[in-house]
Amino acid sequence: MNSKTIKLAALAGIGALALTGCVTDPETGKQTISKAAIGGIGGALGGYLLGDLVGGRHDRTEKILGAGIGAVGGAGVGYYMDQQEKKLRERTAGTGIDVERQGDQLVLNMPGDVTFDLNSAVVKSQFRGALDSVASTLSEYPSTYIDVYGHTDSQGSDSYNQGLSERRAASVADYLSSRGVNRARMATLGYGESQLKCAPERSEADYQCNRRVEIRIAPVTQNDVNNAR
Repeated sequence: MNSKTIKLAALAGIGALALTGCVTDPETGKQTISKAAIGGIGGALGGYLLGDLVGGRHDRTEKILGAGIGAVGGAGVGYYMDQQEKKLRERTAGTGIDVERQGDQLVLNMPGDVTFDLNSAVVKSQFRGALDSVASTLSEYPSTYIDVYGHTDSQGSDSYNQGLSERRAASVADYLSSRGVNRARMATLGYGESQLKCAPERSEADYQCNRRVEIRIAPVTQNDVNNAR
């Protein structure tokens, strides 16, 4: 059994859950995941997002402290992330970016059909305005770590998809950096086709769903700072 088959088999349960939890909008015909299914899918698919930071929390904190970025006070973490979430939702409304709250962390889901062309890691010109809005908000709330994850669909070889996902993550991080977001806050990781969001892939819409980039935003806490010293 090759690695692609193993990955798809491991995700079969998630795909089944997504299919059974889909509802169809009677006006547009568009299928979406029902609210009742979101919790189960979030637990199965979102676990990797809630793991440790890319590159490790200790090393990342040292880099952030070296860049002159401080921590959020213990009691103020929730409020800090609440305000950032509110701003991001307001500024990305209608752009295709989905803002998801996971505890004290935020995840921005950017679908590939509006972010990149097929087999490309160059951010589409029409999507740069949306990323500008994300960058301005991230700059206003500097006491956060930013992880950028790249993903692909299952077409093509494992090695090609892995490289493409890494390039896509780096491309978004580089763009945010060019718009004033401190590079010390950011780390990137490519998942290739190992974290399919829409599975099994039965249509072009499914492939587009999986060609995506996600950004995880996590607060820099006083505990992080203390542990890094």
